[in-house]
Amino acid sequence: MIGGGIAGLSAASTLSKHAKVTVLEAEGAVGYHSSGRSATMLHYALGDPLVRALTLASRGFFEAPPPDFTDVPLGHRMPVLIHAREDELAALDQLDSAIASFAQMERVDEAGIRELCPVVRSGEGGAVAGLVDRNGIRLDTHALLQGHVRSLRQNGGEIVTDARATKVERAGGVWTVTTERGDSLAAPILVNAAGSWADAVAMLAGVRPIGLAPLRRTIITFDAPDDADLSGWPFAKTVGDELYFAPESGRLFASPMDEVPTDPCDAQPDEFEVALAAHRIEERTTMEVGRIRSRWAGLRTFAPDRHPVLGFDQQAEGFFWLAGQGGYGLQTSPAVAQIVESLIAGTPWPIEAATAAELGPGRFLGQAA
Repeated sequence: MIGGGIAGLSAASTLSKHAKVTVLEAEGAVGYHSSGRSATMLHYALGDPLVRALTLASRGFFEAPPPDFTDVPLGHRMPVLIHAREDELAALDQLDSAIASFAQMERVDEAGIRELCPVVRSGEGGAVAGLVDRNGIRLDTHALLQGHVRSLRQNGGEIVTDARATKVERAGGVWTVTTERGDSLAAPILVNAAGSWADAVAMLAGVRPIGLAPLRRTIITFDAPDDADLSGWPFAKTVGDELYFAPESGRLFASPMDEVPTDPCDAQPDEFEVALAAHRIEERTTMEVGRIRSRWAGLRTFAPDRHPVLGFDQQAEGFFWLAGQGGYGLQTSPAVAQIVESLIAGTPWPIEAATAAELGPGRFLGQAA
């Protein structure tokens, strides 16, 4: 398996119950790129019905992980507030309807918004209504990644870091991957979980790419208002993809929800998006962003239809795609890993919301590379 982010590790730990699994990670640590730079919230104001179904199917894993998976909780409850101005009420209604079958949402007015998150700007020019999910989960990325590392190793699997693939070839029914250090590993099935580099890995293997698009997203952290009690504050998001913010270790983090096309890379924050995050905080809340304490960026990689790509390539035997998780890879990872297990190990299909054909790479065969 190539790729040690949440997609690769969750699938690897699940598959390790059936076979010997080796994960090759190009960086010096797992979860270095997108997985380690995520906002790590489980919520339903993201994606479409398929993404929400995968999220719902994954929730039980986070609330009650398998025995010996972790010694610490995988997350804690954090309410989710989606707020809307007067001109956004139609969008709020649409979102309420879309989420209703996945989560219990509470409609709140201006007073309810202020009670839950006193800094959201309300009234004229500000938020006038909102939706609240009291059962959102703030996921612990480190605990989740390390739980999969533990599970994989307990089952006899292996993780090799600093193992960037430079050559991938198939001969005699076996895929062989050679790393830049000159090491070679071989297996009958190669799982491509390389995130933003998944198309590049495919081309290295002589497999047609599927048109994945890496998009940069920026996050800043800054000080909360003096004397603010952040303990009950929610993950707050505009109904449109404009801004989200939430408490973070005594401070606040925020993102302008930017989606900037980029090449696969070690993403770095751009000063424009950093300034945009601060501007939108001051526009949508009563807070002022003084000193920006930290800033970072990560890549969210999407397939053309913004659904994950899970399945064997129809033109390259033994080449399995595990790509295109976008910004929801963490919150859908348990369900996605079960789908991968079903497709590779033959276990029962785990979800009714989609078929293997709808998720497989074959759906892109008619599109230009």
